[in-house]
Order: sequence, then C-alpha cells, then structure tokens
Amino acid sequence: MPVVTLPNGTTKIFEGPVTIADVAASIGPGLAKAAVAGVVDGESLDMAMPIDKDVDLRLLTAKDAEGIDVIRHSFAHLVGHAVKQLYPEAQMAIGPVIKDGFYYDIAYDKSFTPEDLEAIEKRMKELIAKDYEVNVEVVNRNQAKQAFESRKEPYKLKIVEEIPDGEMIKLYHHEEYTDMCRGPHVPNTRHLRHFKLMKVSGAYWRGDSNNQMLQRIYGTAWGTEKELKSHLTQLEEAEKRDHRRLGRQLSLFHIQDNAPGMVFWHPPGWAIYQKLQQYIRRRLRESGYQEISTPQIVDRTLWEKSGHWDKFKEDMFTTSSENRDYAVKPMNCPCHVQIFNQGLRSYKDLPVRLSEFGSCHRNEPSGTLHGLMRVRNFVQDDGHIFCSEDQIQSEVSSFIDLVFDVYKTLGFETISIKLSTRPENRVGSDEVWDKSEKALQDALENKNLEWELYPGEGAFYGPKIEFSLQDCLGRVWQCGTIQVDFSMPDRLDATFIGEDGSRHTPVMLHRAVLGSFERFIGILIENYAGDFPFWLAPEQIRILPVSDDAREFSETIQKKLLGQSIAATVDESGERLGKLIRNGEKAKIPVLAVIGAKEAANNTVSLRSRKNGDLGEISVDELIAYCNQANKNKSEDALVAAVHS
Repeated sequence: MPVVTLPNGTTKIFEGPVTIADVAASIGPGLAKAAVAGVVDGESLDMAMPIDKDVDLRLLTAKDAEGIDVIRHSFAHLVGHAVKQLYPEAQMAIGPVIKDGFYYDIAYDKSFTPEDLEAIEKRMKELIAKDYEVNVEVVNRNQAKQAFESRKEPYKLKIVEEIPDGEMIKLYHHEEYTDMCRGPHVPNTRHLRHFKLMKVSGAYWRGDSNNQMLQRIYGTAWGTEKELKSHLTQLEEAEKRDHRRLGRQLSLFHIQDNAPGMVFWHPPGWAIYQKLQQYIRRRLRESGYQEISTPQIVDRTLWEKSGHWDKFKEDMFTTSSENRDYAVKPMNCPCHVQIFNQGLRSYKDLPVRLSEFGSCHRNEPSGTLHGLMRVRNFVQDDGHIFCSEDQIQSEVSSFIDLVFDVYKTLGFETISIKLSTRPENRVGSDEVWDKSEKALQDALENKNLEWELYPGEGAFYGPKIEFSLQDCLGRVWQCGTIQVDFSMPDRLDATFIGEDGSRHTPVMLHRAVLGSFERFIGILIENYAGDFPFWLAPEQIRILPVSDDAREFSETIQKKLLGQSIAATVDESGERLGKLIRNGEKAKIPVLAVIGAKEAANNTVSLRSRKNGDLGEISVDELIAYCNQANKNKSEDALVAAVHS
C-alpha cells in the first residue's frame, strides 16, 4: 500500500502500485489534465512511471519552470517526428533544452531553407492536433541498438554505444517516430501548444570542428500564448537593438573574415571606447590604483610556471623566435605579478593596487564568435590587488562600492551578486579558505546587499564574487568580478616582508568592473539602442546652419566646442531644416544646435534634445559651460536646466 505525500503534507494511500498519472487523477480532473511530469523523491519522472512504495511527489505543470523544461524537451522530439516525416533521409543527433527553448541537431545533405522551417513548423502543428499519446519504453542497450539500427540513425547509435552496459535506456515513441532521452516528456501532444521555430544554423557534432557539420533547428516554447507573444516581441526589440546591426548603421565598428573575432573600430566607435576608458581610468586612479602596461608576448616559461600553459594552451595563440616559444597573453595576471616582484616589498606597502587596460588574445572557436560579445582580441579593465589576509574584506568592500557606482553611472540600476565558495579540488588550507570566504561574505552583508550563495563553484585558487547587471530588456550580463587567489602569488614567488621580518606570500585579488571593453560596449549599444547619453556619445552636438550667414558662425562655435573636448560637428549639406533635424535624429545625436541669421547675430544657438525636445535659445558661452558640466556629471540634466532657467 504505497503512501504518496504531496507538497502540502496531504497523503494519498493506494491499495497497490499506481502511476504518477493515477495519483494526479485521484487529486482532481484539472490536475490530471494539466500535469506533464512528476518529481518523485527528488527525481523527475514521466507520468506513466509506477509508484510501488512510500514516496514524496510533486506534480509538474506548465506553470512550473521544471514543467516548461519538460514541454520544451518534448518539443525537440516533436521536431524530430516532423523532420523524419518530411525528410526521411535526415539523421537525428541530439535535441536538448536551452534557455527559452530547445534545438535539434540534424544531419541532412541539403541545407534547410526558411521555407523548410515553415514546413516543419506546419507539420508539427498538424501532429499536435492529432492529440496522440507519447509512450515511454524502458529498454536495455541491445534493444536500443536494434531500434536505431533498424531506423538507420547512426548518431543515436553512437550515443547508445557510450551508455554503460547494464544501464537502462528510455525510448519515447511519437507514433512511428522513436527517440531516446533520460526524460521526462509530456504524456500527450495536447501539452505542446505555444511554440515557434526560430532559425537554422550550423553546429559540429559534439561541438568538435573535426566532426561533421550538422544543421541545428532552434525553437522557443512557453506555457501560454501570452508568454510566447511576449517573448517574440522581446526578440523583435532585441533584434532592433542588435549591436552588430547598430554598429553598421552608426558606423561604430566592423569585423571581417580575414581577422575573425578582432574589431575594426571606426571613429565614432573608438570615441565611445576612449570615453569609457578615460572614465574607468579616472575612477581607478581615485581608488588608489597605479596603471601599468605589460608585454603582449611572453615566453612560455612564465605560462608554465603560472599554470596557464597546462590549462589553457589550446586557447592561446603561440609563436616562436630564435628557438624560444612564446604565447600572446590570454590574461594579464602573471605579468602583474612580475611588476609586484620588482624590488623588496614590505607589509607597509600593502595593499598594492595595479591596473591595466590589457589587450588579451584567446583562440576562441570560430563558431562561438559573436560580434563584440565574443571575440578573440579584447581589452580588460584588469586590476590586481596584492594584500594581506586581513585586508581582503576592506579591499572587497571598496571594490563593491566602485562596481555599483560605475554601473549606476552607465545606466544600470539592477545588479545581482553571486558568491562562489570552495570547490572539492582546491589549493590552500581550510583555515585560509574559511577566513577568505568570511571576508567576502562580511563585505556583502555589511552593505546589506542581496546575494546568492553558490557552494563549490569557486575557482580552485580561491572564492569569488560575480556581479551581473540587467539591461533594459531584462537580460542579465555577468561583467564584474573579484576573485581571491592563494595560488598564483606562491607559484610566481611573490613575497613581502612582514612585521616579523620574515617573507610572506601576499593574497592576490583579481578584479574587473567591466570585464571586456568590447563586450561591455556591445551591452551599452544594445541597452541604449545606440542612443547614448550625452557624455558617452561619439557626436554630442551637431550644429545645423540654416542660412548662408550662419555657416561661418557655425564653424566658429564648432572650434570653441572642440577646444573644450565637446564632440561637435557641423552639417554642411545645405538641406532644409526639417531634413537636417531628421538626419540628426536618425544618427541619434543627443543635441542639435540650430543656427540661423538671428542666432548668428545674437551669438546664441537654438537647442533641440533627443530626450527633451526643443530646449529654446542659449548663449554660446552658456552652452559650453553647461556641456562641460554635463560631461563632468555624466548627465544632461544641467544642460536642460540651463535653457529653462
């Protein structure tokens, strides 16, 4: 007589073995119809799975995140069913759940076209309308091999071969189509309603470029039509904001095939880059950092000693000269230790804060490259703090303040924090880990910040805090980090003289606010949709002369503005005012300065702001003063207030 305990503590007693579906039906017809799977004693199982002992059971529906994953996984199998009906020669590989959806990797001689994608989606809807049962069968490895040999599915056979002998395998039958999976999956296609196939791309089998290129069909699926439409709307908005599209439209940057993953910055994009770098440089200088510069190419012996050669050799660009092997640096930390090691350091010198806008290169697989978000050459706002164990908390606390202030200035108010603690394989004593983890935790708690604990996810060399920001579309980007390192200073012989007169190894704090400049600028482009705040805009003011008398005066104003480091241009196209304004709006210029005969005579300009509309007339000297203030305060408010005062 199995006793089933539900999440609210209610118990159900049955005379004999029952399925999860039977339990759902005993609770009520609504739940029986809505349930897609069950969690039995912590294990997710199909509705058809039997219960023959006392268990805890939680039923999953489309309202649960785990239930949505079950639905999405089942949609991947439905893709397989539809594809095999339409293209019988296609060979199915893998079809997992991913964020917001699913995909299926398929081997097929012909490339799937957008029309093929529409046909597959149409067939999927036809199959859903049949309202058929999805049957699960548990078999041994030989039975699974026979099933896929008869269906001529070589990729499935490869997966079966990797499963240990004696381990049972689940086959899922969608009418004549059979797939395999750990499950669970929906019991009936009536649960598969709200979806959209999104695109087709290439993907290597097992992610290995030495293997065959497959075709990957992506889809998204949700619990309700409203959620699906909301997601598709968000994707449309994200597409409008795509930094690659805006990069072309605004002539910010480009990337070309003969330099994959490396950015060609155009003047407007480089202006943004420099403004951001100058801002971070100032903030670091104010926080007590000393800026340094280290070599791009370093002998392999340093990378061997630091441990990077063994762990990251495949991701490093290498070269040789005069019988010596070198690596283009993939990170800056070993080089920063070399600077710390020059000369004798005392405990009185600590903490030593070093920063570098270090250009790094990593041999990322070409298939993973994505605009500015994933590149091979990138610059980090890298910094390393050499300190004593007792200084960890205060340094982390100061860094947290810096991160939050910088993110707020750059327009990001919602920040999430993750604290990752010791993994099983690690260096350093438990005592040192205890002290370091407590220092990080205390720094967070003393600021009354909300944070999540991730036990076991720290690096082997120390615990870390990661900072993720949320953009205007609700997307989360992990950018900032501060990591405690017990290993590298010791490996690279970093020492200081303590109060006791003996040599001690410092703790090293790896930290970055932005991370990669390239990636962060990509995030900024998409967050602002290319409509940058005044202080960050590559072209801050465009002067629009609307009469011949105003042209010379416009050039005079431009020179004055440029002399004050205010990015000003003159539109000399001679178009009518309406067209000049439209062109300025299209180029996303923050401020347009209209100059006609009246303004030229009065030594004034008429201002128009993208954010605040017509601002009225202001003298040139006032314009310069308030632009300088807007740049300094990182806000256009001063400029707006000036013309309304």
